[in-house]
Amino acid sequence: MGNTDNNNWNRRDFILGMGATTAGLALSSCAISGDRSAKGLTEEALAIKPVVRSQDLEKPDITVGYVPVNDCAPFAIAWKKGLFRKYGLNVKLNREASWATSRDGLIFGRLDASPVVSGAVTNARIGAEGARHAPLCAAMTIHRHGNAMTMNKAMWDFGLRPWYEYNGDLEAFGKQFRAYFDSQPPERKVWAVVLSSAIYEYFVRYVSAAAGVDPLKEFRVIIVPPPQMVTNVRIGAMQAYMVAEPWNTRAIKGNEGVGFTFAQGKEVWHGHPDRLLGVMESFIKNYPKTYRSLVKAMIEACQYCSKPENRQEVAELITDRSFTGAKPKKPGAPIAKFTGPAILGNYNYGGFDGKDRTIKAADTTIFYDIPDNIPKQPGEHSTFLWRSRSVWLMTQAARWGQIKEFPKNADKLAQQGWRTDLYREIAAEMGIDSPKDDYKVESPEVFIDKKGFDPSDPVGYLNSFEIRANAPTRFYMS
Repeated sequence: MGNTDNNNWNRRDFILGMGATTAGLALSSCAISGDRSAKGLTEEALAIKPVVRSQDLEKPDITVGYVPVNDCAPFAIAWKKGLFRKYGLNVKLNREASWATSRDGLIFGRLDASPVVSGAVTNARIGAEGARHAPLCAAMTIHRHGNAMTMNKAMWDFGLRPWYEYNGDLEAFGKQFRAYFDSQPPERKVWAVVLSSAIYEYFVRYVSAAAGVDPLKEFRVIIVPPPQMVTNVRIGAMQAYMVAEPWNTRAIKGNEGVGFTFAQGKEVWHGHPDRLLGVMESFIKNYPKTYRSLVKAMIEACQYCSKPENRQEVAELITDRSFTGAKPKKPGAPIAKFTGPAILGNYNYGGFDGKDRTIKAADTTIFYDIPDNIPKQPGEHSTFLWRSRSVWLMTQAARWGQIKEFPKNADKLAQQGWRTDLYREIAAEMGIDSPKDDYKVESPEVFIDKKGFDPSDPVGYLNSFEIRANAPTRFYMS
């Protein structure tokens, strides 16, 4: 038994080490030898007349990170269209190797601002497992949705299918899901996510538990940078993963042929926030004018990405080597073959039976305007972040044992980290309305298990889950 565990941990260390090595190689190629980050000013940017003078900002020269996934789109647009320049900013974009380097670049001062996975700000505040205690802040969401869970071909061959084909039957899916893992040796019970203690890990665990499979007992979760996901599935380092596009589409037959999309994140929680624009609290305090300019530029960029008439341009722009580098190698293939499905909303779940599983939807990736099929409050755009969702993330950190107990000062922590107050002020200066409240009830129909969330009773919500870390053991009389 001990030998098996040691072998598993050695394998895990090898996999993680390999991820670190490839991340290191990516970093060295980015930051040292040939920096792949977008540079200079485009002709479009040079043609923009600034509405804010650089000399009026406390720190006009800033470094902003981004990660090579589809949600770098607003950063790419802000750079290409001169929106940073419009608000007096001279931004150096920095291509990050992973979501950990994006977050840690903020904490250690290498970056002034950077997108962070939903959960990173909250978990830095509460010191969840895998997250360094730090006063991270965010005043806006970069986008909602735009991510998915990929399963490998072996899971398809076993009989697992895209979630929508189960017609909401969690029990039927759970039986198949458990049977698959029961048939596998320990080293083939591995899911990968992009960051510990963040929404993707919570979604993987949430779906499993909703289907009656305890994720703490049935499989392990490892951390892998987004661009390494497909390769690691191909070599058998893990069986499934959750990541932002285009790294799900890259695995589908016709591209890499290693997997299929089980579910988009929107099928787990319809309307969920994916990325936030992260900064340290000190940046807001020391450079308030600079921060306002940055948020305005990013809101405008999100508005641009949101318009249907711009989406083809956006999808093509981010295929550039400076951004995702996800260009098809086959001559004649559409340039946005990989980035387009999630941006344009013609998403293909793939599969290995030749069936076309392309589904058109306006909510595949949401940058600003919220489609009518998602519940929303008056004045709400996707760039607005609800503090109640920070509280939801805390319930999940507690549920999976990443913190010892639910924080008694959860509301204060949410207030410190998710700066809805600043968003309202900045948006108002741009003539944008915002919801009046910071908290809202998430209705049952938006979650995969039809279990609503009332932020006024987070502990009751947490305790309502039978499958969770440190759950009371139930004893029955024989």
